[in-house]
Parts: sequence; C-alpha cells; structure tokens
Amino acid sequence: MEEGHTRRRKPRSDGQKNRAHLLQTAKAAFGAGEADIPLDEIARRAGVGIGTLYRHFSNRDALIEAVYREELSRLSLAATDLARTSPPVEALRAWMKLFVDYIATKQVIAPALNSLIGGTGALYADSRTILKATIDQLIARAVQSGEISPDIEPLDLLCALAGVSNYATGPGWEASAKRLVDILIAGSRTGG
Repeated sequence: MEEGHTRRRKPRSDGQKNRAHLLQTAKAAFGAGEADIPLDEIARRAGVGIGTLYRHFSNRDALIEAVYREELSRLSLAATDLARTSPPVEALRAWMKLFVDYIATKQVIAPALNSLIGGTGALYADSRTILKATIDQLIARAVQSGEISPDIEPLDLLCALAGVSNYATGPGWEASAKRLVDILIAGSRTGG
C-alpha cells in the first residue's frame, strides 16, 4: 500500500448489529417518555457495555440525532423500494402512509430531540430537503404515469399530513391521517 493511503475497513457485522440495537433501544426509551434516560441504562438495555455505546455515539446528542436520522433514512429508502415494486400511485399512497408513521415517531421522540444542545434547526432543515426530494420523485413518477395531475405541489401533500398530525394528536390521529392520504390521492388524480 502506498504511503499516505489508508484502507477503510467495513464495519464489523457485530458492530453494525450493536449500533442498530442501541438505536432501537434508545428509540423505544424516548418513545416511552424517557427523554432523560442515562446512556449507561440504554447500553444496559441493549445488552452492551457503555464503551460500545460511546464507540458508536460520542455523546447523548449524537445518539438522539442518530435515532432521528435512522427513521428519516428508513422513510427515504422505503420510497425507493416502493417505486421499484409498486405502480406509481400505489407507491405514493404507501409512502405517504409511512410518512404518517414517521410523524408519529417524531412526536414520541420530540422531548429527546428538544434536548439537543445545538437545537434542531439544522437537523430539521436536512430532513425537509430529504423529504422534499423523496416526494418530488414519487409525484413525478405518478404524474408521468398520467394518474396524478401535473399541477400538484408535492410539499402541499406533506404539509396537509403534517398539519393533521399537529392538529389531532389524540388517540387515533394516525388512522385519521392515513384516511386523509386516500382523500389527498383522490383529489390529486387527473380528470381522466
């Protein structure tokens, strides 16, 4: 190997599993209202040592941010899978219902997110960029199929769903928001 060049190792599979388990454990704790859970308790529940947690996440903020970004990544990857396996309008419908689940997750981890030292501005700005690009692609595909009107603004659909989640946060709001997906899709269809 030439001097000055370093070879990057792939993460070990046990390391990847530990990271995923730590994220899942932290998400469950935050979702249960344990925004202030000590990091050593997250490590204990995940069945790893505190050193393993710190190898993956340098501090509490890094862990909280990683939980949020993992959910965002999962949502973005789902759009790719749906576009590959479903007709355009059905892919859009399914993804919008997953977006409702994403909003629900965001609400349950909100207390932890609100504890981030630097705030959530940059994190949320990144998520808006990713979400906009994702729904833009799904809408473009549905418009190209001729099933969705070309004058539909993708962000309008997301704002409608986000608005329902902010307005109706009581029990069952997710089911109501998912019914709204069907109404939004019906209203977005071409006249034929």
